[in-house]
Amino acid sequence: MGTRAVSSPVKRDDTVASLFSGDIAGGSVDDGHRPFARGRDRNRDRDHDRDKEAHRSFLLRLPNFIRSFLSLDDRRAYSLLSSHRVHLAFLAFLLLIGLVSLPYLWTRLNAPYLCIKEGITLHCPKTREPSSLWENPHSSTTSWKPCAERSEKPISDIPPENETNGYIFIHAEGGLNQQRIAICNAVAVAKIMNATLILPVLKQDQIWKDQTKLEDIFDVDHFIEYLKDDVRIVRDIPDWFTDKAELFTSIRRTVKNIPKYAPAHFYIDNVLPRIKEKKIMALKPFVDRLGYDNVPPEINRLRCRVNYHALKFLPEIEEMADLLAVRMRNRTGSPNPYMALHLRFEKGMVGLSFCDFVGTREEKAMMAAYRQKEWPRRYKNGSHLWQLALQKRKEGRCPLEPGEVAVILRAMGYPKETQIYVASGQVYGGQNRMAPLRNMFPNLVTKEELASTDELSGFRKHVTSLAALDFLVCLKSDVFVMTHGGNFAKLIIGARRYMGHRLKSIKPDKGLMSKSFGDPYMGWASFVEDVVITHETRTGLPEETFPNYDLWENPLTPCMCRA
Repeated sequence: MGTRAVSSPVKRDDTVASLFSGDIAGGSVDDGHRPFARGRDRNRDRDHDRDKEAHRSFLLRLPNFIRSFLSLDDRRAYSLLSSHRVHLAFLAFLLLIGLVSLPYLWTRLNAPYLCIKEGITLHCPKTREPSSLWENPHSSTTSWKPCAERSEKPISDIPPENETNGYIFIHAEGGLNQQRIAICNAVAVAKIMNATLILPVLKQDQIWKDQTKLEDIFDVDHFIEYLKDDVRIVRDIPDWFTDKAELFTSIRRTVKNIPKYAPAHFYIDNVLPRIKEKKIMALKPFVDRLGYDNVPPEINRLRCRVNYHALKFLPEIEEMADLLAVRMRNRTGSPNPYMALHLRFEKGMVGLSFCDFVGTREEKAMMAAYRQKEWPRRYKNGSHLWQLALQKRKEGRCPLEPGEVAVILRAMGYPKETQIYVASGQVYGGQNRMAPLRNMFPNLVTKEELASTDELSGFRKHVTSLAALDFLVCLKSDVFVMTHGGNFAKLIIGARRYMGHRLKSIKPDKGLMSKSFGDPYMGWASFVEDVVITHETRTGLPEETFPNYDLWENPLTPCMCRA
């Protein structure tokens, strides 16, 4: 037998290892194994090319920033990936903030136009339109609409007549506009206490000396019908109450301890028990005996409903006022706008103000005697009045004189040709006092100059009828200018705001004007600039009601809704 060579396991392993080692290219494999190695290399190259092509195709389908990762070495890719993760996290954070802020931004973009008062300064948003002499910017007057009117299908919550808590009766004191406010408050108080309101009586005023009844001025049928689902109103004291005179004179039938601007709960806690006990009670006095921001919003809305919708003047008063307004708008032969000026410079107002005005020594002596007679407690010996007058003028609490009004209007830009309707009593000082205003604005007219004696004769029976004509002509004017406070101007401005804020209602800054008038070094150009800038926002723009204004001057917050 021939000898068989036997190889050890270690040697076989070394041989196999040499076949698959990377030494082929270096010539470490003998020639007998090269064909096998070259075949294997070609197969491996084809596989590698196929993998590279698939990889390249895969990369082309990826975003650029991911391809950049894969083309880098591990360390650089990791660094860049970390950086992009930070950026992505930041973008996600910004997106989250945007989503959270979106409702707020939407609200801001769609927020209604509203001026905000800080102290005595009124801040109003800018408008797209330039300022106009005759109307407020349209963009500032489209955000709000009246919403105190009766609903189309009201649901009455008035209990049956035999379940009423009782009857209340009031005297509406003062002039026409103070009486109007008292009527609105009476309806509100009746609603608060779930009581029946007896039609108010217009009390004769010491100044007006007028015996007008409610039905001589207002449409009582409309008043009762419009409010039938809010409050029960009866025309007269019930027949079962026989001693009607007692209701006017007896202290047992009168609630006299109501404080000014009383809250709603005062009536519920203090007045209602007495009404339930006596069944009929008179509330006296009743001037400003109900607050504004201390009563429920629906009560304030009811007061607006009474003021702007239920209290209508008689048709003949409305028709005459319309005729006067038409004549004012056609005085130039073609349609023209007109201004209404409420000039509060009657002798009584001048005396009551205790302010000092330009005049002769004789006029000042006569005014001092008049004040001492009418208001002896305030007058005393008169020694303190000069300092008091200076302080009141500085604070803007004095009525504007006709000449001061003329200068302010001219500084605002109103031309000499402006048509002005003057609502005023007998001006203190007569034609001499009116001369500066008439010289600068000769087209001043009153209702007596617009209408004939015969046309006004039917209204002279009642002083309040003439006041109602002035009220309506001022209400319909393109621009209304007040010169001093009072219920007339307050109600006019409030009604024009409720109508949509479009009509300008100018409320001069008397404090600033007093300072300017008293500066001997101020030139006309500086004065004009002060007047224009100061009164840009004092034109009846939308403004929050509380706590800066009462309901009658600015009904926006409780009585108007976003349009």
